[in-house]
Amino acid sequence: MSVQETDSEVKEKQQELARCIDRLVHTDGTHPTAIPSLRLIRTSTVSEPLHTVHEPSLCVIAQGSKFVALAQETFQYDPASYMIASVHLPVCGQIIQASEDSPFLGIQLGISTDQVLDMMKETSSAWRGKINSGRGISVSKTKPLLLDAIIRLVRLLEMPQDIPVIAPLIIREILYRVLQDEQGDLVRQFAVIGSHAQCVARVIQLIHSGYDQPLRIEDLAKEVNMSPSSLHQYFKKVTAMSPIQYQKQLRLQEARRLLISESMDATHAAYKVGYESPSQFSREYTRMFGLPPKSDVKQLQDSLYQGI
Repeated sequence: MSVQETDSEVKEKQQELARCIDRLVHTDGTHPTAIPSLRLIRTSTVSEPLHTVHEPSLCVIAQGSKFVALAQETFQYDPASYMIASVHLPVCGQIIQASEDSPFLGIQLGISTDQVLDMMKETSSAWRGKINSGRGISVSKTKPLLLDAIIRLVRLLEMPQDIPVIAPLIIREILYRVLQDEQGDLVRQFAVIGSHAQCVARVIQLIHSGYDQPLRIEDLAKEVNMSPSSLHQYFKKVTAMSPIQYQKQLRLQEARRLLISESMDATHAAYKVGYESPSQFSREYTRMFGLPPKSDVKQLQDSLYQGI
């Protein structure tokens, strides 16, 4: 099949996927579905930059465009490409193409290390060890076979009686397609016991479980049988930041949630997420979000009221 024929087939399937999503969701937002790991996304306006922790997942756009910033790196994807995150990563995302007439439409499918390991065991898709570690997020060109499987998965939402039996099979097919793709090794590396990437993934779990506690790189390195210098090196390769920078982003994102969702004052939020100095918290919060805590919360609340 020629490149032109492949591109034409991908475009047709993108349009079909967009129609499927449009039939199922009619309001903006991220919508959970009867398939636990699958969420449908619809947005009719260009969004402000949103700080969040991206879960391990496959993200496919049927209509619109988005960029995701990881530290100083930016990943842009659209219907011609898909994004996959292999570990939890603090990112800043923004939908950059969307309108009332042509809303942003996409899907997010959660993936797990166990799923990757199971697929590797049952196929010849062994990790070839070509790379010691790479970014925990990557963007690849969308292929027709991958899109076809995703369309069939989304269509199952209109046949809920079939979901328990058929959804796991299609999800396995989707994961198989991803592992066979050009970025397959970047996904496999996080499932291989003893690989540098798998050790980094374990450290990420440890930081998440104790983000409000003092971070000691020596203790983390000991947990995964690495030297502190090696852990620092490979952690930065995967996340584009140091363990301390990673923890700081988690703390600040959680503090922002506490300020907005629980109406907590800045000092209380600072202590809650592990800061010992409210003034340091305010400086780092301002550096990350562009405004001091009180002003940032007011601006966010005003924008929410304007949207009502």
